[in-house]
Amino acid sequence: MAESDQRKPQPHGLMICFPLQGHINPFVWLALKLASKGFIITFVHLESVHYKLAKAHAHAGDDFFSEARRSGLDIRYATMPDPFPLEFDRDLNFDYYWETMLREFPAIVDHFVSNLIRSSESDPLQLPTFLVTDTVYSSWPLDIATKYKLLNVSFWTQPALLFTMLYHLDLLSLHAHFPCKDNIEEEINYLPGVESINTRDLMSSLREAESQGIVMKFLAKGFTGVKRADFVLLNTVFELESQTLNALNKFQPNYAIGPINFTKNLPTNTVRTSLRSESDCTKWLESKSPGSVLYISFGSFVQMSKQDIEEIAYALQLSQVDFIWVVRDGVVSASADANVLPVGYESEIKERGLIVPWCDQVMVLSNPAVGGFLTHCGWNSVIESMWCGVPMICYPLMFDQPANRKLVVEDLKIGIDIRDHGKSVDRNEAAAKINNFMSSNRLREESHKVKTTLRRAMEVDGSSEISFENFVHDLKAKIYAI
Repeated sequence: MAESDQRKPQPHGLMICFPLQGHINPFVWLALKLASKGFIITFVHLESVHYKLAKAHAHAGDDFFSEARRSGLDIRYATMPDPFPLEFDRDLNFDYYWETMLREFPAIVDHFVSNLIRSSESDPLQLPTFLVTDTVYSSWPLDIATKYKLLNVSFWTQPALLFTMLYHLDLLSLHAHFPCKDNIEEEINYLPGVESINTRDLMSSLREAESQGIVMKFLAKGFTGVKRADFVLLNTVFELESQTLNALNKFQPNYAIGPINFTKNLPTNTVRTSLRSESDCTKWLESKSPGSVLYISFGSFVQMSKQDIEEIAYALQLSQVDFIWVVRDGVVSASADANVLPVGYESEIKERGLIVPWCDQVMVLSNPAVGGFLTHCGWNSVIESMWCGVPMICYPLMFDQPANRKLVVEDLKIGIDIRDHGKSVDRNEAAAKINNFMSSNRLREESHKVKTTLRRAMEVDGSSEISFENFVHDLKAKIYAI
């Protein structure tokens, strides 16, 4: 090897993860995949996230990437504080927490990166060369990357449809659809790469009632910065959103690398990512016939009304289907841990229903007994359901979920709605929908087609794998050109 080749820096990525479950999962998999390509990775969790992970996986130790290193991957693990003590309830004080983060967190990141670089100066060839952050992380990634001469990689963990909405906020504003009036329904047909979308399916933060909230403040700043990122990764599949991705490419090159959570042939995939302890549903599922079980989960974060929970509970009872229902603490209110189900409900459903506080969702969805998923339509849940070929009943609540519902029900035709837009759940209507859904061969056939598409995309010659290899090539070329 020539002397000049020996002196090249070893590509070293600093990854700072957004502290919510739906963002942690794809970030960890991206870290493993980059490390499998020979990159050094320093993966950073907030101390509050590390605390939750350690509590949920007490046997896993303090370094969640130790097994990855034993398998040959060079992943270093670090933690970073946020402006609050560990005992501060971040969920209960959501807006105050994120307002403070928006104001104070950039300085904490700056201090962390400065110390990391200073500690690496004895071996300049291992200095960080690129920064990977979540697109929603405001505008500080651009500032940090510029200050420390790092390439700026922005990772969007949701579909391209959502990315396009936020990328073209100027167009939405021009047509008076940002902020969008709460009660209007109009077709939007001017977004590049989006044939048509109804205002009811816009991201909830774009609507007037939420447009001044903390979520939109983060997203607006984040998309100011992402337009100057060196690389944009999206956790989606080209075949599912080809028109949107092609249109985005005209404004900024992007790489569709999803579903990253299902990367194959890695030396290890045992990194702990769940912020909650998981119940094992395997034995219960083994007692059920193929395709007979409806799985229900409304994600790790969003809240719903107690009335809708009760209507869904009674709908399940009326439908007579077998079901597993994840009823986590805080599903109605961040401060309420009491049982939100009707009094005596669990004894009434007996062996037909299993109520758990949390579970391994992929393990459940991949079980042959599961024939459907009643979901809030968070993107992680949608991708996992598609990967397993399980059709969905959609109950979108906020954030990205209305737009994800559109992809599932209207574009891909692999799901139905549990309720009409803007209405509460009605137990009798929901029960009838559940029964029709569980017996629908059409939905199963369409779901199988989408499953095949996703799995082909992750093969060696699939679109997502090729896109990832192109990203690796382009990233290394830019690192070595610096």
